[in-house]
Amino acid sequence: MSALETKDLPVASTRVPVELVNHETKRIDDFVSVEEPLEIRLVYGPITARLEQSISVTMRTPGNDHELSQGFLLGEGIVQTASDIVGIEHCGPPSPDKGIHNVVRVELSESAQFNPDVLLRHTFTTSSCGICGKTSLEAVNTIVPAYDVVSFAVSGTHLKALPERLLKRQTEFVRTGGLHASASFDEEGQITRLREDVGRHNALDKLIGSYLHSGISALRQQGLLLSGRASFELVQKAAVAGIPLVASIGPPSSLAIELASSHDVTLVGFLKHDRFNVYSGRVI
Repeated sequence: MSALETKDLPVASTRVPVELVNHETKRIDDFVSVEEPLEIRLVYGPITARLEQSISVTMRTPGNDHELSQGFLLGEGIVQTASDIVGIEHCGPPSPDKGIHNVVRVELSESAQFNPDVLLRHTFTTSSCGICGKTSLEAVNTIVPAYDVVSFAVSGTHLKALPERLLKRQTEFVRTGGLHASASFDEEGQITRLREDVGRHNALDKLIGSYLHSGISALRQQGLLLSGRASFELVQKAAVAGIPLVASIGPPSSLAIELASSHDVTLVGFLKHDRFNVYSGRVI
């Protein structure tokens, strides 16, 4: 949990009545994942003329909201270091039905540059089906910093042990079966940190955001494990954060492979206990 987020985390799952139909029908209580909207508001500009704007609303699993917001801002190229953020807090009243705070207000430093028009164009470019792959790749290139080359390497044996280790750490997934996970791991194949969410993008934003204040450079010396597929957007977030290797339980998309190759990101897909595919880079 982020050092800025000290309150107890909201519950990520809740009990609901279910009618179980098998050989017979019976009523039971079962756990389902909690889903709530999160609005991210940004405060920016000169100290003498601060502006506030809502920049995103995402459906997420409550908890680690500060990390999610920080990771989102890093992935959009709005912040690069912890010093770009001078304040972050939940604001507004809690939701009347569940008592959950669903708005996060992030205040940027005066020196942090933010152009709302650029954010809107960038969001359109990466998410719209009407934009070609070449344009999408060019948009990412504009926000990926020039990182120093790292020598992160992990063996195939260590990689194949990761799916089982991930499942053992996914406490809420085991409970509900309804959450995605993103995890960082070291060269020995040991999971160092994990975040879960109903949205795969949110899970990764939470993970990346958790490193912003504890040391984002540490994430650039580790691999990233995804519980599902490796989409273009997820590889984009990894590239912007400087993560050298992405391994996914599911398959990558064609554009994700192009992006990984263009930014020297090793990309592994269909990772199982006995096999995996390498689409970009190499595994020792």
